[in-house]
Amino acid sequence: MMNRRRAALTSTAALALAAGLPLSVLAQQKKIVLGFSQIGAESEWRTANTESIKQAAKDAGIELKFSDAQQKQENQIKAIRSFIAQKVDVIAFSPVVESGWGTVLREAKAAKIPVILTDRAVNEKDDSLWVTFMGSDFLEEGRKAGRWLVDNVKGGEVNIVELQGTVGSAPAIDRKKGFEEVIKGKPQYKIVRSQTGDFTRAKGKEVMQAFLKADPKKINVLYAHNDDMAIGAIQAIEEAGLKPGQDIKIVSIDAVKGAFEAMMAGKLNVSVECSPLLGPQLMKAVQDVVAGKTVPKRIVTEETVFPMESAAKEFPKRKY
Repeated sequence: MMNRRRAALTSTAALALAAGLPLSVLAQQKKIVLGFSQIGAESEWRTANTESIKQAAKDAGIELKFSDAQQKQENQIKAIRSFIAQKVDVIAFSPVVESGWGTVLREAKAAKIPVILTDRAVNEKDDSLWVTFMGSDFLEEGRKAGRWLVDNVKGGEVNIVELQGTVGSAPAIDRKKGFEEVIKGKPQYKIVRSQTGDFTRAKGKEVMQAFLKADPKKINVLYAHNDDMAIGAIQAIEEAGLKPGQDIKIVSIDAVKGAFEAMMAGKLNVSVECSPLLGPQLMKAVQDVVAGKTVPKRIVTEETVFPMESAAKEFPKRKY
């Protein structure tokens, strides 16, 4: 099979040269192969992100080798090594956690396969191990959540419980840091409990139940690192006989359709946007990298903040 493919390529190259076309033109006509390792399918956001990438690859005529890591770093490392062995043109992945990527990224570099980071960054000193990182500014998302809180929830002590994302992941680290940055020096805003909900609805509900049961202090605000955890927590709040969005103000991140439905029902106060629709942007970067063009080291997604009041008007426009 491989010999037939090589023969076909050699024959095509001969025809291209006979027609006076340079081999660089032939290289551009060859189908690009992209290896992509996704974190999993832990939320509405992640599902929309996967759909965006698959559709954009199809639209761009790029052959996509897709791998679902099921939220395990070892699965992603295995997938990246498989992509290296298959000699794909470009590797892209959304890292489950920030650290522990140096070895496999060096293997990709040694194989001369460019790497693109999407959605989440890695914590490695040698930034030559990847071509670009595209995605949201998680730190700024945390700040936006904090600013909304400070501007809209005032008067007396404000006790906050926090549902963190996956431990060690870039969004969990930065969304916490950005939020704390804004409330720092404002002693009335106090995070009384903080625990991971692993970005899932089920875990968000479970942890919120524990917060409501264990914390003797009144909870005024829930800050959730993503909408799925917030939606799970809303169920726990209602089961405890309280009104989400009223008795407990809820600040969340992602702005998925489920969050808009919760806002329209008056159960969620605000969602900070984090767009999952990175597919077209990723395919453009892949094509530029293969063509030898320079791409920016950091590509930031443009996003906004959606308070409850804007939900009904915005909902029909949501694609995820």
